[in-house]
Amino acid sequence: MASGTYNVLFLCQGNSARSIIAEAIMNKNGHDHFHAYSAGAHPRGNLHPYTVDLLNNLGEDPSRYSSKPMEIYSEQSDIRFDFIFTVCDQTAAEGCPVFPGSPMTAHWGVPDPASVTGTEAEIRLAFADTWRMMQNRISIFTSLPFASLDRLSLQHKLDDIGKTTLSDTQETA
Repeated sequence: MASGTYNVLFLCQGNSARSIIAEAIMNKNGHDHFHAYSAGAHPRGNLHPYTVDLLNNLGEDPSRYSSKPMEIYSEQSDIRFDFIFTVCDQTAAEGCPVFPGSPMTAHWGVPDPASVTGTEAEIRLAFADTWRMMQNRISIFTSLPFASLDRLSLQHKLDDIGKTTLSDTQETA
């Protein structure tokens, strides 16, 4: 696969936490080679308050991000995605709309921090764990030698990245 600038779409159910966090990480760490977007199968319509706090604490402007339906991207032709990653099991199991072009896809499922109940510390820890897991996966992804990988080899690597666990993330941190 040729190197250059790639468009990446992260999909989940509510587009209020996981996919937004992944979009922010990719846009911050993509080194001008990746431009990330996010969307949801059933968008919440706003960012989860802990997502907003996390982004603020990481020096990101939460107003740059919004919860929106995935159809906003499948129904237009301005953006051609090179990669589409589902970050929740439910969205991966549902049928996604057809996106223009021939994007490569993989499932990078992450537990939903927005569904965690408990103390404030436990909830914040779930959001931090989501950030760490996505940070690790995106770091591995952006480090791939795209120019020297054929499409099949790249697909295997994308699938392997999705199998990275939180303990793998903690070992590399």
